Amino acid sequence: MSEHNSTGREQDESIIKLSFEPDGLLPNNPQLPAVLYKGVLRDHPEDTEQVFNNNGWLNSWVNGVFPYHHYHSNAHEVLGVISGNAKLQLGGDAGYTANVEAGDVVVLPAGTAHKKLTATPDFRIAGAYPGGMDYNTRQAGPDDFAAALPEIREVPLPERDPVYGEAGPLLRLWK
Repeated sequence: MSEHNSTGREQDESIIKLSFEPDGLLPNNPQLPAVLYKGVLRDHPEDTEQVFNNNGWLNSWVNGVFPYHHYHSNAHEVLGVISGNAKLQLGGDAGYTANVEAGDVVVLPAGTAHKKLTATPDFRIAGAYPGGMDYNTRQAGPDDFAAALPEIREVPLPERDPVYGEAGPLLRLWK
């Protein structure tokens, strides 16, 4: 069962689809939605990075989220909460505030703004990129915005969902 509302949010059980428009400073990704998998790895959040790697999302790291709006114009990104919880702002100031906790996964298409608003001291996430793509980090502003638009259009779709692999819902949502 799906539910739609005016914020661009679609929810199907534990999968939340979020769409964001460009705002002149942050490009977001008008073609592809961000996808939030609530609690998908809650039984073993410590395995998050390995799950991503097993599904071909590589160049991984474990750390936190910057406390300012930023995005990657040349790569899609998956973030999985290993421990703690946080409020993340997705899509810029007019976007969506996601309350994430251990076991939650957020898939961000290239260009999607994100930042940490608050977090518990033990908040840790794993991040990874399809096929191990290298990634840049851009911030809100007209110069980065203009440079990012053509880069975002060139980022290929991933071959596998970072959690479910070849048959994952991301592949259906991003076709």
